Amino acid sequence: MNQIDSARAAQAPIALPAPFLRWFAEKGWSPRAHQLDLLSQAQGGESMLLIAPTGAGKTLAGFLPSLVSLTERGKIPPGSAFTGLHTLYISPLKALAVDIERNLMKPVTEMGLPVRIENRTGDTPQAKRQRQKLNPPDILLTTPEQLALLLANGEAERFFKDLKYVVFDELHSLVTSKRGHLLSLGLSRLRRLAPSLQAIGLSATVADPMDLQRWLVAQSPEENRHAGLITVTGGAKPEISILKTEERVPWSGHQAAYAMPAVYEAIRDTKTTLLFVNTRSQAERLFQELWTINDDNLPIALHHGSLDVAQRRRVEAAMSENRLRAVVATSTLDLGIDWGDVDMVIHVGAPKGASRLAQRIGRANHRMDEPSRAILVPANRFEVMECQAALDANYLGAQDTPPVGRGALDVLAQHVLGMACAAPFDPLELYAEITSASPYADLSWETFERIIDFVATGGYALRTYERYAKIRKTKEGLWRVSNPQIAQQYRLNVGTIIEAPMLNVRLVKRNARGSLGRGGFSLGKVEEYFLEMLSPGDTFLFSGKVLRFEGIRENECLVSQGYTLDPKVPSYAGGKFPLSTYLAAQVRKMLADPSRHATLPEQVRDWLSLQKDFSTLPKEDELLIETFPHGQRHFMVAYAFEGRLAHQTLSMLLTRRLDRAGLRPLGFVATDYSLAIWGLEDMGAAFKKGKPSLGALFDEDMLGDDLEAWLNESYLLKRTFRNCAVIAGLIDQRHPGKEKSGRQVTVSADLIYDVLRSHEPDHILLEATRNDAATGLLDIGRLGDMLERIKSHIRHQQLDRVSPLAVPIMLEIGREIVAGEAQDVLLAEAADELMNEIMAGP
Repeated sequence: MNQIDSARAAQAPIALPAPFLRWFAEKGWSPRAHQLDLLSQAQGGESMLLIAPTGAGKTLAGFLPSLVSLTERGKIPPGSAFTGLHTLYISPLKALAVDIERNLMKPVTEMGLPVRIENRTGDTPQAKRQRQKLNPPDILLTTPEQLALLLANGEAERFFKDLKYVVFDELHSLVTSKRGHLLSLGLSRLRRLAPSLQAIGLSATVADPMDLQRWLVAQSPEENRHAGLITVTGGAKPEISILKTEERVPWSGHQAAYAMPAVYEAIRDTKTTLLFVNTRSQAERLFQELWTINDDNLPIALHHGSLDVAQRRRVEAAMSENRLRAVVATSTLDLGIDWGDVDMVIHVGAPKGASRLAQRIGRANHRMDEPSRAILVPANRFEVMECQAALDANYLGAQDTPPVGRGALDVLAQHVLGMACAAPFDPLELYAEITSASPYADLSWETFERIIDFVATGGYALRTYERYAKIRKTKEGLWRVSNPQIAQQYRLNVGTIIEAPMLNVRLVKRNARGSLGRGGFSLGKVEEYFLEMLSPGDTFLFSGKVLRFEGIRENECLVSQGYTLDPKVPSYAGGKFPLSTYLAAQVRKMLADPSRHATLPEQVRDWLSLQKDFSTLPKEDELLIETFPHGQRHFMVAYAFEGRLAHQTLSMLLTRRLDRAGLRPLGFVATDYSLAIWGLEDMGAAFKKGKPSLGALFDEDMLGDDLEAWLNESYLLKRTFRNCAVIAGLIDQRHPGKEKSGRQVTVSADLIYDVLRSHEPDHILLEATRNDAATGLLDIGRLGDMLERIKSHIRHQQLDRVSPLAVPIMLEIGREIVAGEAQDVLLAEAADELMNEIMAGP
């Protein structure tokens, strides 16, 4: 804690109730200054944000005001009038709510406090949920989706009327997504139902505390409102290292198979280890790799969101009881799970963000005064630099959590319908309530009216269809749900989490008339996010074949045999998380500063040294473009370091421009660090002649007409629209007793999308769709910032062969063809061939 906060705590001593004093004394502990400070501020009526490192006792600090208040209130006598909920705890994860209940019950039981605590998640039986409404516990631990359901109930006012505190755990991870937008609207309704409500936010990693301080309290155009802040500094610095191994670090890839023997040794030498990866497929692969070499039969488990809830609970219970030596996990366990006996965290693959690394490292030890131990395992050579940048950031305390952002319109539509399900609403009152939520503080009345019209009619083009009329205006000017079935449908479909669907890939032939036939062989399933980037005629690699993308029919991807050796967009296994802007900038700095290369492993230092001698290393503020021939093709590689999403969008747009310039591009591939485009013409010679110039090729105007034209012919907007339509309630996935298939949802969304584009192009959901695509799938904002930064800072190196820095992305081009256990061996051989070519010279 800083000195100012310590002094403030000392000037305002808090008299804890006797049970608390006895409990601390029996444990040999003393309440920490920040815990007492938070209690003091809360008792003074202030909402608070507590930022503290893992192990600092955030959870107890967050609940201390509630526990003291409930102790002072005492047990409610039988026969008393209905008493509503006292404290609401919101967690981003179901597992975290269950874990907190277990850990909170221990001190409550040991102190003998008159406090009843229960959790409520999607796994809670319906009978228990119903009983909770009739007889609320004192403290309810739940998730954003369950809060939305409770608020949409006609009994919400009665249930929440006595609410005194709402505690948000891991607040930084709650607020930045659509879940956070829905939660902010829920908080604005809670403040109306319980005007004296106080919010307490808990977080370990925050880049901009004021962003969260504003989020916690009602916003007003007249004044700058924000919660109070307590920051706890200090604690033992984590002991982080990058895996040292004699094995060769691969040039590309995401699996880190080379490091498995060393990882297994680390697990064997440690009591309990938590292994983090970024995707579920990586978790499955790592788990299998470890079991293959698990000669000691160590108890190793797997935990990710696709697993059955019962299996996840068994793993969590076994972990808390110290019956496991290791757990392989994704983001399902990177928040707050309080396992004090985890001795070490191993992060396989780069963490993609400094704050994410700090969060995950915090799962080890969970004691503030003892260092957490962590090992980073880079999967390829660029990831070595990213891991080093993340390690440096952790020691500096740098944070890169994203900002709260502007509230999504599809989420707003869902909330408006939910409020109508609870009770008829006055639009002026609801508008004032909604704009008190931080993400929606700038919402215009005109946009709000368009949302109301959408929920009431579906919009101009759909208003003749009764099914879209979900709310009606009464003669008193209030809006109510059209019928009880609407409320039932809302409760079945509430929430903002939509799983990325897989599409079946079917090989079809064209008939004599040139139209696509039906039937054909099914080749397997591909994630839709990959297919939505394609335009008809594009080729890609799948199942060992070059396939020509013909289009998407209902819920299937139709392909024909591709008669080319140059697939336009190779498939790849990528990381789930985008590379943070902060880490990208740090990697650029590291490349540009030779003095920082000394911290890197010898084989990476040699690689960069060879690149400097052969071509050049990019400066921090410039974009390096290399052009060279290879085989029968000409290549352009750009080292932008802006993350895979931005690079994919940039590659699509550059390919269009190169095609217009007559350079006949054939395809591209993108990674977090660079992108490569190849074609039939010598792009380097064309750039030297200024036909086109690199300045013109990378001009910001590509984000205008070129982007618009590509979006109109790709399937990306259709798929984004489908997600928005489901969240906004235009399309229901679930119905009483049944659930729509992904195919049915897709067909419905595609039909509506085509109708709206033709007849109502300014429809509110099309606006929401474009907002989503720009900020999420396309990373337009980040791409625009990059194009602005590199103006007059583009450096072109025309080479006669592949450069050392280009080897990783050149290997990505052929990745899909080499599948199975031999993949790493074959790619290593390909890398050797490329390096031999570099060293041999022309």
